[in-house]
Amino acid sequence: MRYDLVLLHAPSVYDFRENSLLAGPISDVVPSSPVFEMYPIGLTSIADYLERYGLRVKIINIANRMLMNPHFDVEKKLKSIKTRAFGIDLHWLPHAHGSIELAKIVKLLHPDTPIIFGGLSATYYHKELIDYPFIDFVMRGDSTEKLMLLLMNKLEMGTTYYADIPNLTWRKGDEVGYNPLTYVPKDLDDIDVPGYRYTIRSVFKYKNFLDPLPYNGWLQYPNTALLTARGCTQNCLICGGSREAYEQNCRRHSLALRSPAKLISDIQFISRFSRAPIFILHDLRQGGREYVDEFFQRLKKLHLKNEIVFELFQYADEAYFKQIEESVPNYSVEITLETHDEKIREYNGKFSCTNAKVIETLNSALKHSCKKIDLFFMVGIPGQTPQSAVENIDFCETIHLACSKDPRIYYFVAPLAPFLDPASPAFEHPEIYGYKKLCHTLEDHRKAIAQPSWKHMLSYETKNMTRNDIVNSTYESAERLNDFKLTYGLIDHDSYEDIKWKIEKSKEYIREIDRILALPEAEQAKALAELRKEIEQLNSYSICGKNELKWEVQKNYANFYSLALVGLEQLYQDYVNKIKYLLRPKQRQQFTLDPEQGKGKL
Repeated sequence: MRYDLVLLHAPSVYDFRENSLLAGPISDVVPSSPVFEMYPIGLTSIADYLERYGLRVKIINIANRMLMNPHFDVEKKLKSIKTRAFGIDLHWLPHAHGSIELAKIVKLLHPDTPIIFGGLSATYYHKELIDYPFIDFVMRGDSTEKLMLLLMNKLEMGTTYYADIPNLTWRKGDEVGYNPLTYVPKDLDDIDVPGYRYTIRSVFKYKNFLDPLPYNGWLQYPNTALLTARGCTQNCLICGGSREAYEQNCRRHSLALRSPAKLISDIQFISRFSRAPIFILHDLRQGGREYVDEFFQRLKKLHLKNEIVFELFQYADEAYFKQIEESVPNYSVEITLETHDEKIREYNGKFSCTNAKVIETLNSALKHSCKKIDLFFMVGIPGQTPQSAVENIDFCETIHLACSKDPRIYYFVAPLAPFLDPASPAFEHPEIYGYKKLCHTLEDHRKAIAQPSWKHMLSYETKNMTRNDIVNSTYESAERLNDFKLTYGLIDHDSYEDIKWKIEKSKEYIREIDRILALPEAEQAKALAELRKEIEQLNSYSICGKNELKWEVQKNYANFYSLALVGLEQLYQDYVNKIKYLLRPKQRQQFTLDPEQGKGKL
C-alpha cells in the first residue's frame, strides 16, 4: 500500500532499549512512560484533515511499538513503507534525541522522500532543525492542518516553489527559506482536535490496530481527550503553552476556541465507541461565561455515561461545580497547584488566590459530587527553596483536615523536569525569574535527555536550588507524602512499602551514577550496563502509586458491534471523500488560505 503521508512518533531517546537511563519521576504524573510514547493530538487532526481531501495518511507510534515489543525492528518497519512524505513530531522537547535520530534512519532508508517536522519545539528550533541534512521542511505554528495540505499538494505536483506557503521553513539544495509565520487561525471549528474519527477509521482502513495506539496500556486504560483551545489566557512563567509563549513562538495573540457545539459533538462521538473518561484539556472558563453556559446546557442533554475530567487554572466557586453536577453524572477535577506558597503562586501565575480559596474550591467540588480530585505540587518553580518545596506536604495535611479527610482528593508531587519549556517566560528571561539555563540550543537538549540519570538531564538550576537540591527535595517531598498517605489511610501498607523502596533505591542509584560518571569514559558504559535491569524497575511510577492517577473505567468499550459500526461509517465517509476529489482532481490543488480568517478556500 502506498501512502501520501506517514506520521511517525519517536521515543524520547531513540535507543532507550540499549542504554541505562534513570528517568526517575519525570513522567510519573503523565499517562505515558519515561519513553514519552504518547504522541501529540495534533497528529490525528492533521491526518483527519488531509484525508477529507482524499489523501492517505497513516500514524505509526514508533515509540510505543518499541516499548510494547523489545524485538520490534524499527528499520524493517520503516523500510517497507511507501509514501510521498514522512512527518515527525517534535512538540515536546524531551523528544529532541529520538525525533532527530529517527529522521536520520528514515532518510538513510528513503533518501529521496522528504521529511517534515512540526510541533511547538520544532517551531522554536526551526532554524537548527533545517540545518540537519536529513530534514527537508519544518512546519511552524500551532495550527498546521491546512498548511500541510498546501505542502502535500506541492509535493504531489512535483512543484519545488515553497515560498508561498505560510509558516514553512524549507530547504532546496543549498537554498534555505524561512517563510513568515502569518497563518494563525482565530477559531478551530473546521478541524477535529483530536481527530478520533480518523483514528477509528484508520484501524479498519489500514488493517493495523497497533501502529496508532496512543500509549502503552491504552487498550487496558483508554483515556480520551478533547482540546478546547489553542493558545492560553494564563501566563504561567514556566509553561511553553502560556500566553506569552504562544505570542513569542506562534504569533498567537488571542485564544482560538472550539465551539461548545463542536466539543459536544466530539463527546457524543467518543461515547459511541468508549466508556472511558474524557479529559477536557484547558480550563473551560477561558472561553467566558456564555461559552461555559452553552457547553453545560448542551452536555446536560446527552445524558452521558462517560466520566468527564475538568482542568482548573484558578479558583472556582460553588456555583460552577453545581453547574457541572447538574450536567454530567460523573466528573473529576485536575488542579496543578504547584506550591502552598501564596506569593509564589501569584508570581508564577497559577491558582493566584489565597490558600483559604484553594480549600474552598476543593470543598465545593466535593460537596457537588466530584468523584476524584488530582492535586499536583511541583519542585523547581520560580522563587522556591528546598524548604518551601518540602513544606508542600504540610499543606497537603492542612487540606486533608480542612476537607474532612475526604479520600477523593489525591495528592502528587513531581519535579519540573527534565527541561524548562522553550518560549516560556522563564526560558526567555532566566535572569529575571531566577533561573540558570544549562541548555540553550536544540543540540544541548538532545545531549541532555540521553544522560544516564534525570539529575543530569535537568536543563536548569534556580537561584535557590541546584540540581542536587531539586533531586533531593523531590525525593524528600515524595517520602513525606508517602508517610502522609499511609498515616491517613490513603494508601495501603503494601503500596507504601513499594513506593518507599523505589525512592530509597532511586536515591542510591543517583549516587551510584554520579560515581560512575566520575570514572574514565572508557569504563562508564560497562558500569552503566550492569545497572540497566535494576534501573528499569524504577522507571515506572517511581514516587507515586501506579494506579493513583487513573480514573475508574466501568467498561472500556461500548461493545464490538458499536465499535465496528462507527468504523464502517467512517470508512464510508472516506469513500465519499475519495470519490469527491477523484471527480474534481484539480480542486484540492487550488486550495488556498485566507490568513485573516484561517479558512480554506477552493
